[in-house]
Amino acid sequence: MEPEIAAANDASTEVGLSPQTFRRFTYPALASQMLIVLTGAIVRLTESGLGCSDWPTCEQDQLIPEIEGHAWIEFGNRLLAFLVTVAAVAVLIAARRRVGDRKDLVRLSWGLAAGTVGQIVLGGIVVLSDLNPWLVLGHFVLSMILIWDALLLVHRSNIDDDVIAGASMQSYRPQAWLITALAAVAIFVGTLVTGSGPHTGSSDGDPITRLPFSIRSITRVHSTSVVILITVTVATAWWLRSVGGRPTERRRLSAAIAIMLAQGAVGYVQYFTGVPAVLVAVHVAGAISVWAAVIWFHLSTAADPVNAADVVWGRSAFSPLGAATKGSIVTAASGVNTSPTSDMPA
Repeated sequence: MEPEIAAANDASTEVGLSPQTFRRFTYPALASQMLIVLTGAIVRLTESGLGCSDWPTCEQDQLIPEIEGHAWIEFGNRLLAFLVTVAAVAVLIAARRRVGDRKDLVRLSWGLAAGTVGQIVLGGIVVLSDLNPWLVLGHFVLSMILIWDALLLVHRSNIDDDVIAGASMQSYRPQAWLITALAAVAIFVGTLVTGSGPHTGSSDGDPITRLPFSIRSITRVHSTSVVILITVTVATAWWLRSVGGRPTERRRLSAAIAIMLAQGAVGYVQYFTGVPAVLVAVHVAGAISVWAAVIWFHLSTAADPVNAADVVWGRSAFSPLGAATKGSIVTAASGVNTSPTSDMPA
């Protein structure tokens, strides 16, 4: 029996979740990670951060709060955190039960589940520290890492199992790495602005510690970082168009630029209108969207993975720009295209 046919027969007898079924678990995991960042911001903006002043209970030995607005807003966010954990654990179980040897999906799922549990513990420490702004900042940064993890899970779940082991799944475009780094800097500095601003997250009347930055000065640093991010991103979009970049890259980068411009506009409006809570919430949603759009673009710039069957029959080969090069030779161990006509990036 041919090795390829034998392997196919072995795979068909495996008992577990299909790749398509597993993929369905990744979407609620991603959506829940994004949603809880927004609801966490709503807790702060409604001054409900200490609505439940204890953890893991709401008040000392009282698990469920009394009928009071701030307490239930905070408690509702805790209930949502439980659902986020369920989604993360479900995708981990699904990854372990999925047919095929996809250790990358299992590792990412473990990271998502462990990070989500860590996020819950950190949230409790934030409450017990009376909303220490540095811990609140860390709470948000960890959420951005978990969103990245969940996006990577969605992306990797769409890659076939018979991809050659040596094929690159990392971005080969330095511009993608630069844009991702600049987006991370802009978002991080944005958290410094938030931690220095007027929305402390508590209505108890007790003074909540703020970060030791002048709101005017740190806002200028933030706006400068955003301008640099948008400039580099627009320049990259122009360059991709001039060199004939892949349609997926160009589409995703255009979407990222549109979100960045909208986010910048909201930022300026909220600053000059006295930082109203509603616009701050919109700005937080924009930050989530910018980060997701940038990561999604970054993932589109990875070199196309190579299918083992395609190599056997000579149908396609590794091509960073996504073009199947007829008659190319592919080294299975390295995933390197040795064709002299390969369309490599300039």
